Amino acid sequence: MPVFVWKGTTPSGEQKSGEMKATDAAEVQDRLRRQDINPSKVKKKSTSKGISLGGGRVPLKSLVVFTRQFATMIDAGLPLVQCLELLGNAEPHKGFKKIIGDIKADIESGSTLADAMRKHPGAFDNLYTSLIEAGEVAGILDTIMNRLANQMEKAAKLRRKIKSAFTYPIAVSGIAVIVVLVMLYKVIPTFQAMFADMGGGELPAPTQIVINLSEFVQSNFLIIIGVIFGAIALISFILKYEPTRAVFDRLILKAPLFGPLVRKTAVARFTRTLGTMVSSGVPIVDSLEIVANTSGNMTVQKAILYVRERISEGQNMVDPLMETGIFPSMVVQMIGVGESTGALDTMLTKIADFYEEEVDVAVENLTSLMEPLMMVFLGGIVGGLLIAMYLPIFTMAGNIKG
Repeated sequence: MPVFVWKGTTPSGEQKSGEMKATDAAEVQDRLRRQDINPSKVKKKSTSKGISLGGGRVPLKSLVVFTRQFATMIDAGLPLVQCLELLGNAEPHKGFKKIIGDIKADIESGSTLADAMRKHPGAFDNLYTSLIEAGEVAGILDTIMNRLANQMEKAAKLRRKIKSAFTYPIAVSGIAVIVVLVMLYKVIPTFQAMFADMGGGELPAPTQIVINLSEFVQSNFLIIIGVIFGAIALISFILKYEPTRAVFDRLILKAPLFGPLVRKTAVARFTRTLGTMVSSGVPIVDSLEIVANTSGNMTVQKAILYVRERISEGQNMVDPLMETGIFPSMVVQMIGVGESTGALDTMLTKIADFYEEEVDVAVENLTSLMEPLMMVFLGGIVGGLLIAMYLPIFTMAGNIKG
């Protein structure tokens, strides 16, 4: 879904700006008007990732350290401008150092911290700036920034777990393709020449199939390499192109091995982020929109936006959450209890803690299951090729013995 950068004015004349995911500019304008913001500019954001920082993007580690140190300084009673000056002087990342300097200059000109940060969406996303704004309004900026640092660290940890679960089978499959190509291009021709020197004759069917495949690879090696890279580029395009990405995101939730892991990750991310925002005083409708845009799965994003729409019409969270079919009934019931008792943020945090542990267990189980399967897969391919090439030798040895 494309991202739009917008600017607008509230009924009190306050200037607002930010980013929003939507199908088109008209949808962005409609959402802003429902939030009592009169849009003055809506423009589709460039598809390039990150921010222009001399070729780099702000590292997550730098952002977490900045947030924690900022919280400590504010808690110690230092003014915002002095905090930013100290943090800017100590920041080793040149691009981020410049951003901190720009934020400091904006604050000295009378801007709020949240609005100053919104000018740098590549470094500070909508979740970050919304929480900062809530902290400024409530006068608990140090508490909010500590929550933000915790949120980012947990989100990064969750992302690493998912990457580790998907990286192993992809890496083993890549190694299998390379090994097979090398054997067909270099090793099998040696056996083929040896069989020719032994006088020819009819070869066993598996051996002949492997030799024919080897001859095909030798004749079309560059084409095969091109097809492999083309397939990688096609997969990358499919995962970025919205319609095909939507289909992929829907299918991955139903996949036998990876589906439960992805679903648990989505629940953990949803509850953790929403719990952080609700506990920080961000309105539930605004929180759900931001959470939807950071969900990482278009099917989950659509479900959360549906819940947001129903809540804005006056419904509670339980019924629309259940209707989506994305979230387990236990999770929905716990959210319902938290909503009815006024402890929604606490309940969401408990659910997030539970499901993050579930993700840990799921990744360990998946890895322990995939390791022997991938080893059998790789060993079966290589072993099959070698057995096929040794069959004529075994046949000749049997004839000599007989």
